[in-house]
Amino acid sequence: MKTQCKATPPHHHLMLLRLSHILLRMTRKFEVAVCPVCTEIHLPYPFSRVADISWWISAPRLLEAGLGGDQLQFKPIPVFLTVHNAAEVIACGFQKFVQREQTTLLKICSVLFLLIAAGCLPLFDMQFDPDGYLWALVHLICVGVYKVIHKLWKTSSLSDLDQQYINYVFSVVLLASASHPAGDLFSALDFPFLYFYRFHSSCCASGLLGFFLMLHTVKLKNITSSWQYAAWNFVAKVTTAGLSPLVFGMTVNTPTICCLLLGGLGEALLVYTERMGT
Repeated sequence: MKTQCKATPPHHHLMLLRLSHILLRMTRKFEVAVCPVCTEIHLPYPFSRVADISWWISAPRLLEAGLGGDQLQFKPIPVFLTVHNAAEVIACGFQKFVQREQTTLLKICSVLFLLIAAGCLPLFDMQFDPDGYLWALVHLICVGVYKVIHKLWKTSSLSDLDQQYINYVFSVVLLASASHPAGDLFSALDFPFLYFYRFHSSCCASGLLGFFLMLHTVKLKNITSSWQYAAWNFVAKVTTAGLSPLVFGMTVNTPTICCLLLGGLGEALLVYTERMGT
């Protein structure tokens, strides 16, 4: 009876050894690098590009989830912006309790102002609509998670413009495929302005203006610092909220105005904390 030498590895060990050699040759061929500190695998450019795109697709999913429901149920732009700004609470809470980052007292106060303003609006809004505020809450959560994903984004293979292009393409594909199950495809035939050329021209103009505004926003973000970009964003929101009552009807009372002002104060403090942090 023949005995196996102890120095000779078993058959399955030989298979594992051959497999490791094959993987080693593949990693040398494709130049796969492994970070010794965070154990992250850095793929070569084509593979990392595909991986980044597949990961970033989760971001427009959140944005599209926040666009559900009848958007006409939540019309006042100042109220919508106040609720929208409260999404910063989710991002700040993630930094504070998950990432354990140091947060200044001024930033905590600004986030609390945003939360109080958004939370008190349904109590005093004279145009209160349950469905509108429900979808506003869904939008708030989705935007907050979107901000968290954007803060966790550490790769440089996708620029801000690439991310926006992916958002646009994914939005078109998702909304087009969901139009039939949601019933919007056939209900669009009953739209009263479907055959008015002014309606279609207005939609095209709105889309083009929004696209060029996105390009300008990305360019502004690249040529300015973070607090300067936040300041311009704040000025744009204040201007939009201030001019919207002149175009769209809005019924307000004193408590509602106080909530809107408190939300504006909270965002102004966020811009100030951003400047102090740079």
